[in-house]
Amino acid sequence: MKRRSALLSCLLLLLLGLLVSGCWNRREMNDLAIAVGMGIDKADNGQYEVFVQVVDPSEVSARKPSGNRAPVTLYSAKGNTVFQAIRRMTTITPRKVYFSHLRIFVFGEEMAREGISKPLDFLSRDQELRTDFYLVVAKGTTARDILNFYTPLDKIPANKMYKSLEVSDKTWAPTVGVRLDDLITNLTSYGKDAVLTGILIQGDREAGKKKGNVELIETQALLKYSGIAIFKGDRLVGWMNEAESKGYSNLTDNLQNTYVQVPCESGGKAGVEVIRSKTKVKAKVVNNRPEINVFIRTEANVADVECNIDTSQQSTLDQLEKAAEQVMINHSTKSLQRAQAVSADIFGFGEAVHRAYPGYWNQHKERWAELFKELPVHIQVDLKIVRTGTIGNSFLRDVKE
Repeated sequence: MKRRSALLSCLLLLLLGLLVSGCWNRREMNDLAIAVGMGIDKADNGQYEVFVQVVDPSEVSARKPSGNRAPVTLYSAKGNTVFQAIRRMTTITPRKVYFSHLRIFVFGEEMAREGISKPLDFLSRDQELRTDFYLVVAKGTTARDILNFYTPLDKIPANKMYKSLEVSDKTWAPTVGVRLDDLITNLTSYGKDAVLTGILIQGDREAGKKKGNVELIETQALLKYSGIAIFKGDRLVGWMNEAESKGYSNLTDNLQNTYVQVPCESGGKAGVEVIRSKTKVKAKVVNNRPEINVFIRTEANVADVECNIDTSQQSTLDQLEKAAEQVMINHSTKSLQRAQAVSADIFGFGEAVHRAYPGYWNQHKERWAELFKELPVHIQVDLKIVRTGTIGNSFLRDVKE
């Protein structure tokens, strides 16, 4: 009887061992190379050149680093596909590259003009990759140059690029943070084309590749987000400047916080800080032709005054409001004109027509790019100043001559 009980106990333990999976797919950190940045450039013979920015743990740890090595290492390899290039990279990396902590993905401009959809298949398919990283386009340069860069304040360049875009997306309208899921949705949807923020090198490009770039108070080169890249299908077809990029944020309900500078009637200038904004888009079909009405409701504070105006008077605030409204309309109009020039509906006006008139949309969606080029868009802005800051009138009015 005791032997039977012991046998049953052993069998039960074996069954429990089979049911408990444990860490069957665990990976030791010492066996992995943590990738934080990735980029793709066009190579010869139709191939891709893939770059991976990998962290050197010993140089970014809490313990005192050696200071003799760079905090990251850039590996590269070429291949007919992205996956082939990454696997070919194992011939030079001491560890298998691990992508779950990817922060930034950079397309070289030449690559973006060729088309970005094929490389995106790997990014959306690979089970290691999360979708919380940002994608950008290297403006006027290559992904290699952007990733091969020493950045001040943050030792890891990919982290710097991620944080900078995250902050500027919330506080400065000319940039927009685009993640993988949003990009693929825009690339595959009728009625809306894709955009990505551009990143460029400001200053001496070669100096940015050297460690001395972060050893000076005034660095010789910086990575800077500049402009929004316009895509038609999966190809880069143009760039918006700062004012046009602000207009894009106005028209797409991406405006959270920004600065609007306005001229004063008496000369000089003033500025308001947008603190809240909401954009509503409505489509109409008149005489079998689509039209779009955009209404932007915005709240702002007086940010700075460099002219002789009395901000304690409501009439003065009314003038500032009207002037700021006109600036926002001008930015939006310029952005619309830039997009219509390349027939790329980056604002999603086609989606608005689809929602309001599905029957009309189904008949005309194949020629939407042609319709968008001549699409009438009526823009209204209602801006209200809610605060003037901690002071009323500027002390500039009382400065002695």
